[in-house]
Amino acid sequence: MDTNSNSRPLSPHLQIYRPNLLMVMSILHRITGAFLPVPVFLGIWWLAALASSQRYFAEVNGLLTSWPGRLVLVVSLYALLHHAFSGLRYLVWDAGAGLDVPAARRLSLWTLFGAIATTLLVVAVFVIKAG
Repeated sequence: MDTNSNSRPLSPHLQIYRPNLLMVMSILHRITGAFLPVPVFLGIWWLAALASSQRYFAEVNGLLTSWPGRLVLVVSLYALLHHAFSGLRYLVWDAGAGLDVPAARRLSLWTLFGAIATTLLVVAVFVIKAG
């Protein structure tokens, strides 16, 4: 039987919470995890084109190495690295370390900046090697 007589929700909703770093990082971990099939399908498409014909491979490779294609690849790289760093953060928490709020914030910042820095480093290496 519902004893809620004033028609308010029984549980709080996301609209009443102020976003904090831990909340944003958790949501970002889910978003990057949901995005990870995109580079997998692109890689499968690229390999299928490689096995198909030289002309089709040239088209697919041209698309993936174009400016929008490279942007998708860089975003995919960031998603992979963010998800990996975030997974390491969860492993640290599973081990029982870093569970207090200041340590959890530090781990979240390390996750964020680690993923950004590693993405920039990998992109810089590819730009230097290509140019």
